[in-house]
Amino acid sequence: MFSGIIEAMARVVDIQHDQDNVHLTLRCPFTAELNIDQSVAHNGVCLTVVSIKDDTYTVTAMRETLERSNLGLLKVGDEVNVERSMQLNGRLDGHIVQGHVDQTAICLAVDDQEGSHQFTFRYESNREMASHGYFTVDKGSVTVNGVSLTVCRPTEDTFQVCIIPYTFENTNFHNIKAGSVVNIEFDIIGKYLARMNSLLS
Repeated sequence: MFSGIIEAMARVVDIQHDQDNVHLTLRCPFTAELNIDQSVAHNGVCLTVVSIKDDTYTVTAMRETLERSNLGLLKVGDEVNVERSMQLNGRLDGHIVQGHVDQTAICLAVDDQEGSHQFTFRYESNREMASHGYFTVDKGSVTVNGVSLTVCRPTEDTFQVCIIPYTFENTNFHNIKAGSVVNIEFDIIGKYLARMNSLLS
């Protein structure tokens, strides 16, 4: 379980393909604090640390993960938002994030708002996906590349988020431009309500 508050950016230093799996080796500021089998969210995707060597660690992404996320698009040198799992005695500063990315979205536009930035994203949407809770609501929560954000001006298949300067500078949002592919995880509360509605209707 995560909160969507990014701890740091990790840099991809090696990518190895093993049948349908991809092994990603990264370097980040808290590598020395990691343990084997620990869960770390990478652009919002919960992955298990499988090895640690010097100041780098390796995680493995399987086919399902690669099909639903942007991890398969990563290249050596790319920056990845990383967050370790929540501690139960801490504050929930963002919102409840599972680390289970639902799908990807495409950035349509990035608008400068005199200091802050407004991002517009489009995602695939249809009635069946909406029935599973794959939708956004105004002032609701959404996770984009692992970052907990508040939804603005949602439509059937688009939404906007506003990024303050600190978040822009300290996450990989500063690399996102029109055409960029991002990971999104919809709010778990909306998923449960959508599921309950489908069972009762």
